[in-house]
Amino acid sequence: MNVYEIGSIAEKLQNNTYPGRGIILGITPDGVNKVAAYFIMGRSLNSRNRIFKPEDDGISTEAFDPSKLEDPSLIIYHPVREIEDDLVVTNGDQTDTIVNSIKLGGSFEAGLRTREFEPDGPNWTPRISGIQFKDGSYKLSILKSVDAEGSGCTRQFFEYPPVAGLGHFIHTYVTNGDPIPTFVGEPERVDILNDIDEYTALLWNSLDPDNKISLYVRYTQLDDGSFEDIVVNANQ
Repeated sequence: MNVYEIGSIAEKLQNNTYPGRGIILGITPDGVNKVAAYFIMGRSLNSRNRIFKPEDDGISTEAFDPSKLEDPSLIIYHPVREIEDDLVVTNGDQTDTIVNSIKLGGSFEAGLRTREFEPDGPNWTPRISGIQFKDGSYKLSILKSVDAEGSGCTRQFFEYPPVAGLGHFIHTYVTNGDPIPTFVGEPERVDILNDIDEYTALLWNSLDPDNKISLYVRYTQLDDGSFEDIVVNANQ
């Protein structure tokens, strides 16, 4: 077994009808760009009634058809936000918790220690989060229930150096189910491509067509911080 093998992100997505929400952070093979990607999927009408909307400091989710919006508490949030030279990516409103923690002199970890998994039993959807630093290094985290009853929160943190051609992928669920099984283990080692258009198309076309909702991909040049980003919405 090669524990350092870099897996195909396309295969991982194509072989999983419902990874839920997912974060990918990494570095392009040519070492030029740091890469951040975030996607959302959904099974309910309320979850599927969403789009990613560009904001000055990242993106937000909003209802595609406001008249059909039901409970906004776990589906409307700011998944990607800049904080100085860093980029925060999460699957919920803990984005703001992390950004506020850093602004007050705290840290990624300190902010997340005040939060826990989503209160949507029996699924107890994990909160997944990432932060990407100026030099391309990054951290990932998952907050998940310690048991099927939601009686406590397990908080896991992972820290990575920038390695050309290597990305790490964390997602909320192992696969589809009822209840939906929570992600287990370390973030998965996955490939990154040099071209943002090619990588965006690869990710979007690999997600299950019945469940995918939106995708955000951002390539930031390590030498000067300039970036290009792409938003793809199933509803647009």
